[in-house]
Order: sequence, then structure tokens, then C-alpha cells
Amino acid sequence: MTTPPTASLDADKGIEDGIPLTERRLHPVTPLRRAWAPIAVIAGWAVHDPNQAQEQLTKLATTTLLLGFAAAVLGGTLYGFLTWWFTHFAVTDTELRIRTGLLFRRTAHIRLDRLQAVDVTQPLLARVAGVTKLKLDVIGTDKKDELAYLGEEEARTLRAELLARAAGFAPETAHEVGEAPVRQLLHVPAGKLAVSLLLTGATWGTLAAALVVPSLLWLATHSVWTVLATALPLLGAAGASSLGRFVSEYDWTVGESPDGLRIDHGLLDRTHETVPPGRVQTVRIVEPLLWRRRDWVRVELNVAGSSNSVLVPVAPREVAEAMIARVLPGVTVPALSRPPRRAGWCVPFWWRGYGLAVTDTVFVARHGLLRRSVALVPHAKVQSVRLEQGPWARFKGLADVHVDTGANKTVTARLRDASEAAELLQSQADRSRTGRREARPDRWMA
Repeated sequence: MTTPPTASLDADKGIEDGIPLTERRLHPVTPLRRAWAPIAVIAGWAVHDPNQAQEQLTKLATTTLLLGFAAAVLGGTLYGFLTWWFTHFAVTDTELRIRTGLLFRRTAHIRLDRLQAVDVTQPLLARVAGVTKLKLDVIGTDKKDELAYLGEEEARTLRAELLARAAGFAPETAHEVGEAPVRQLLHVPAGKLAVSLLLTGATWGTLAAALVVPSLLWLATHSVWTVLATALPLLGAAGASSLGRFVSEYDWTVGESPDGLRIDHGLLDRTHETVPPGRVQTVRIVEPLLWRRRDWVRVELNVAGSSNSVLVPVAPREVAEAMIARVLPGVTVPALSRPPRRAGWCVPFWWRGYGLAVTDTVFVARHGLLRRSVALVPHAKVQSVRLEQGPWARFKGLADVHVDTGANKTVTARLRDASEAAELLQSQADRSRTGRREARPDRWMA
């Protein structure tokens, strides 16, 4: 959340209630993060129009090219230094302030009582340099503010202080609280992760398309550029769905602490995320077809205002359900009922993949026949309920019930009997009101 730079002159000078604030700068290696920007602009121009770029470059002497390159490097270095020099941050009793801007000043006022997660990420080069980045999840904002980069020890200390302040500890004692202890709950072995990716149909489907489609285009056009323009994106998609996921989800570890579930993962870029307590809107259990013989599942999350989307990349069903119970206390996955058989007139064969169950705590819906997905929505997180009927579904006495959550996601129970859907519409609204009254507070360490 940000306010215009005109908020308070004293605040911009680093004064809080007449007491000077201790403003801090980022790590001295930070200028390198911005130094490449002018060079990237030149490279972008060259890639956008390579013929003109080559024509212009051939007209220049070698000395001119070297001087131009040196000027670009010098300009990038100066730009990076100035953006670092004019960036400050300070922690007050109620907020974290981040001041940035060389020509146009921007001051971000991040209220600590609305802070829901502080994630730590370390790209590969940052790990080499011994620095890290803090990303701040704040209720009511889509874009994350961040502090990049800080020294590893400073980042851990600052993160612990911010979470202690967010939990309600007094400013004078927040420094003494330290980082909450963690108890490991789950670790995904690299071998199991690799096998799960090999058994994912999307990986092989994209790879097959990357081999077959360019071959057909070559037979039809004999154009190398057409083949490359088609093959490279498909190969990239295949790599992202297999190798990319392996690199991102490598060494996946889930731990439990008083401030929520902590997730650490990454082979090259290390990421330390936190699942905020009470902020999970939907839990989704995904079961690809080739995983069923091993009884493996994947658990995904929708968290309001957060980028966290995976809780467990792969695990046996029993272990995954135990992890879900940590996120949604007291919730178990119930048996689901299929739609009436006449639903086959609306969606032949695939209707068998739909299912519905409603318990005292969650609304559960399933879809998918080859790749099953079961979504669990706590009643307290339901924002609205809708009933929809197309003309053919109305003729067959069927209806869809849509449940909207606070993460701008919708879970749908498809092709239910019309009378059942109408009753569900009314009862779900009552359950949601009751659930919100009885829900636990969304506070750290509560």
C-alpha cells in the first residue's frame, strides 16, 4: 500500500512524533541490480530490429564502439548507484516505510498490522554474493513491496522483527523475540520429484508437440524460420513443465512454526515462503492419471493477496491429507457424490469426473476424469454463491452451483439436480455467515 510523497514532510525527513527515525540503506551490492538496465535497453533495440542494428553498427569504427560500450557501462553503474543511494527504509511502531526514487519520490507505508507474510528469496547470483531479498505480502494489495538486497543476517533479523511487530509484540520487545522455531513436517526427495514429473502427461504432451508440429511445418513450408518460431516456444514450454519445475521445487521442505507453515525450496534460486494462518481461501488436491497407481497427489493453495500456490508438489495421499489438516484444522476430505446419470446428456462420459460434498466446515467439489482436482473451500471464506442453468441443463433438471472466494477464484459443483442446487444455494449462504462468525482471527502467532 502506498501513499503519495506529499503525506508528511516530517515522515520524509525520517521523524516520527518528534523522534528521529533510524533509516537504513540496502546492501552495497544492490547497485549491481539496476546497473544493467541501460544496457538492456540497447540490447532490446538491437533484438527488436536486428537488420537496422547491424547496419548501424557496421558504420561505426572499433574505437567508437568501445567508447560507446564504456559509456553504457558507466551510465549503468551511475544509475544503479543513484537508485541505491536514494533508497531508504525504516521501521516505526506501526509501519515499515520504504522511500525510493531519484527524480520522482515514492514512499511506501506498510502497516504492520496488515502484514501477512514476509518471504525470503535468494536468486543464484544473490546466493553467491551472500545477500537476500525480502518480499512483503500485505492484505489488500496485489503488488508486493520488496527490500532487495539485504545481508543474510540482517534480512533474518528484520524479518523476525517485522513478524513480531505484526503479531502484536511491543516495539521495545520485538527485537528480543527473534525468529520463531520451526518443526519440519515434510521433505520431498529429489528422486520422487523427478519421477512425478516424468509421470505427468503435460510434460510428454508438450514434448511430443515440440517434435511433431515443427516436422509437419517443415514438410509443408521448408522454411527454417517457421520451424524455429514454432519449435522454440514448444520446447520452452516442455522445459518449463519438467526441468523448470524440478529446479523450482527441488529440496521442497515444509515446516510448522507459530507464524504459519514455512516452505523452503529451489535448486538455483532459494525461496523461503510462509503460508499465512487463516488466509488460505481454497485447498486443491490434484491427481494426474499416471500418479494413481502410486497413490500420489499434489496440493495447491489459493491465498488471498499472496503468490503462494503450492503446499506439496508430490506426496502420498495420506501424507498430503495430514498437511491439509495443518492448513485447515479439523478438516478431512469426505467422500463425494456424483451428479445424476442424466448429466451424461449434457457432458457425455466426462460427467463421471464431477463430484460434490458439503461438511460442517468445507464446501468440496471435484472435476476432471483423467486429471482429477478436488477443491476444498472453508465456509468462512465463501464470498458469494451463484446458481446457473443453461437451456439444455434446465430441460434436464440440472444446475451448476458456483462458490466465489476471497482470492478471486471460483469453485463449481457442476450438473447437480436442480432441487438439490436450489437447496444448496440457500444453505451455503447460511453456512458462510456462521463460518465467518466462528472463524479464528487472521493474526500472526494467534
